[in-house]
Order: sequence, then C-alpha cells, then structure tokens
Amino acid sequence: MKKIGSIAVWGDPVDEGAIKQIQNCARNAARAALMADHHLGYAVPIGGVIAYEDKVSPSGVGYDISCGNKAVLLDADAGEVRRNIKKIMDDIFGAIEFGIGRTNVERVDHELFDDPAWKVEPANKLKQVARDQLGTVGSGNHYVDIFVDEEERVWIGVHFGSRGFGHRTATYFIKKGGGKDGMHVDPVLFDAKSSIGEDYIQCMRLAGRYAYAGRDWVCEQVAKIIGAKILEEVHNNHNFAWKEKHGGRDLWVVRKGATPAFPGQKGFVGGSMGDISVIIEGVESSEGEDSLYSTVHGAGRVMSRTAAAGKKRWNKPRTGGKISHEMMMDWVRSAGVELRGAGTDESPHCYKRLPDVLEHHKDSIRILHTLTPIGVAMAGEDVYDPYRD
Repeated sequence: MKKIGSIAVWGDPVDEGAIKQIQNCARNAARAALMADHHLGYAVPIGGVIAYEDKVSPSGVGYDISCGNKAVLLDADAGEVRRNIKKIMDDIFGAIEFGIGRTNVERVDHELFDDPAWKVEPANKLKQVARDQLGTVGSGNHYVDIFVDEEERVWIGVHFGSRGFGHRTATYFIKKGGGKDGMHVDPVLFDAKSSIGEDYIQCMRLAGRYAYAGRDWVCEQVAKIIGAKILEEVHNNHNFAWKEKHGGRDLWVVRKGATPAFPGQKGFVGGSMGDISVIIEGVESSEGEDSLYSTVHGAGRVMSRTAAAGKKRWNKPRTGGKISHEMMMDWVRSAGVELRGAGTDESPHCYKRLPDVLEHHKDSIRILHTLTPIGVAMAGEDVYDPYRD
C-alpha cells in the first residue's frame, strides 16, 4: 500500500487515469481509497472507495447498482460433476438467460415487489421491467461458474447486479443531479437528507434487494440442475453505499467495484474465466482501516474491451482485436474449463492474475478457500456490454 496525498492506494503498477479520478472524487470526500484491481470508470474509478459525511453519490455507486457476487457450497460429488460437466453447462446455458435486455422465460415472484419503495420515482415506472428481468444474468463480465475447491467440494459462483432496473434508476438520478457524459467528470453528489438524496437511497436499497434476489434465484436453479443441496452461502455486493462508522464518525461509504471486508466478514471474489476465484475473510489490521475495510471485487482489467475484441460496426463482425477466439479457447482449454458463451473481450488475457492482485491486500484479508473453475457460462460473443461498472 502507498499513500498518494491522503489517499491509500493498492496495486502495482497503478493506473494513472484511475488515480486522477479518485483524486478528483476526494476533493469533496472525508476519505478515499483505491483497491488493487482499480481501473477507469465513469466519474469514479472501479476499485474506488469514497466516504462522505452527509452525501451519497449515484455516480459512485454506478450504473449497475448492487452488482455483486454470490458463491454457494453444494453437497455434490466433484467427480460426478466433472464427468457430467458438458451436460451441466448445456443445461445452465439453456435454463438461465444471458444478455442485454433479456427477460426470464420463467416468471419469478418475490416479496420484494411488495416493498413500498416501488412508489418512489423512477422505481414506480420500472416495476414491470424488474419483474421481467429478475433471474437473468446480463452480459459483459457477468457469469455463472461451477468450481471445485481445495477439498474437492463443488461450488456455484455468480456475478451480476440489478439489470435494467438498476441501470435506468442510476441514469435517472445522475441526470437529475446534472451529471455529465465522459470519464473524467465530477461525480454527482446528493445531500443524504435532501428529498432527492432520500429518494435515491430508497431506490438504491431496493435495487440491492432486487440484485440479491436475482442471484439467490440463479444459484437455486443451478443447484437443481446439478441435483444438489446448498450447504453454505457467501453473498456480497460491490456497487453500493453503506452508512458506516469509521474513526468515530458516521460516514456514507460508497464502494464501486470494491468488496466490504470487515474483520470476520466473508466475501466471494472472482477471477477471470481461466483463473482461480476465492472465498475470503477480512482480518483486523491497519491496512483494513486505511481501506475503510474494503478489498478487491475481482482481478481487474489490463486490456479494454475494444482493444481485446476490436470494433464492431452494425451487422458486421468485429475487426482489429488483439485477442482471437483461438487464443481465448487455448487458454480456457488448458485451464480445464468447459465454456459456454463469452466473447474475446472477456478472455483471461484481458485480466490481471487474481493471486497477484490479492497479494497486495494480504494484510487485511485471508483466503479461506481457493476455487478452481471447471465450467463457465456467460453471454455470447455477439453481445457487447457498454457498461463497465
């Protein structure tokens, strides 16, 4: 860890663009930190943690409100799952909807739709969209994975957020707050006790419940496909704002692509499709305090989506990408992964290695379980997600 001014920064090398962003954010914040998987985001860097005394930031939480990870331990036999992994992944890819704007063919009823927060604008106009998309995964780096850990136990891991409901909610509030297009722009801030601030907090928390419900449903469906029971759950989000106490002060802590990691708190952190993932636990340390008890949410990109996959014009294949489909598949096959979907913009070549990233946070977290992927399902090659946070 190094200090750049008053900002605690992890990772080597640092992303200068992300540093500029977090420095700009820190001008109006009580505290700020940057995790080791950091890179550029919209107004606020991915991996950024920003604490305000009395403000919340829809830019800081980002467009995919409550995007997060869930891992569940199953009572399945690892040998049997390995033998049947091709069929399992076919069944997952057939039963779960992946992609932008997709709706779930199976209607999912949930008590969250009785929440009075649905009366708050813009949630009052998005309830049907939310109903239709609950249980869908989306695109980009969102996934459903099957893992085996160091004890030969089977885990399911999923990563996605609040889908179109969250994105439209964020868009509404960022626009209402006068947010500007671009990367290096000032984040939108609301007084947490103002009318619009309170409305945003209600809608953000509703999107959080929604994202949790979606990840719960997908994990339950995949467990049914495997024919197993869920024994343990580890669930966390990484695009959210929490009211917390730090240094004796009540602060709104905004984590954008950063996982809460208080002492004793478990988290699931995913790598790329050809790398390990981990179950972690926060430990008490001075670095934990410096990070506002936060850690990485993934490995972090080293190559942009456009650089990896190339540009795509309407109804024409991508051209100019650095990563070919053959390169991606060579890596995935060598890792022993059965892959469904995925484009070259999600190839392991595009990401840092997760063990290297985690090493930077070794004083504030410990690894409880190392998960090796044997099956990965993502949105297909032709689905491009323009939203990187």
